Amino acid sequence: MISAIILAAGSSRRMGQPKMLLPWGKVTVIEHVISTFMHAGIEEIVLVTGGAHEQVEEATVQYPIRRIYNQDHAAGEMLSSLQCGLRALETAPADAALIGLGDQPQVEAQSVRSICTAYPEGSSRLIVPSFQRRRGHPWLVARPLWEELLTMQPPESPRDFLNKHANEIHYVDVNTPSILADLDTPEDYQRSHP
Repeated sequence: MISAIILAAGSSRRMGQPKMLLPWGKVTVIEHVISTFMHAGIEEIVLVTGGAHEQVEEATVQYPIRRIYNQDHAAGEMLSSLQCGLRALETAPADAALIGLGDQPQVEAQSVRSICTAYPEGSSRLIVPSFQRRRGHPWLVARPLWEELLTMQPPESPRDFLNKHANEIHYVDVNTPSILADLDTPEDYQRSHP
């Protein structure tokens, strides 16, 4: 079983307002991301919140997901949010965790499915989507590697972890740049929202 961790704990400093709550079509950015993962067949989703966590939790109350608040979110480290999500899954039956970004509403369900399908097919413990040889999100990490992520300390980052295991990564080529796109600034949002 593959569970997902959606990282939505950032403080949206560059956006100037909580980006998870911005409109995306008929829903918010974070709702769209959750829906995409659900449409891709992910049954267990852990949402890690931080900045504006009460509003984000309220906006997602109708979804059958687990919500975890990262008390260390103000430090701005993605690693601490990822560790919160992994700890929440330690007692779950998941063999692997799919790591997604809450500010990446452009990601398509087909990309998520492709990554998940590649996991049982091969023997790799790391599956990463690639567009024109650039790594993106969401990426998948098998349970045997979770402990290493859980013991990492700042300033180490998930990127450092992936770089360390670069020769183990199985890349899934996707034909969309959406795996690279996230929303950091008002310009990003204006350029991409539907």
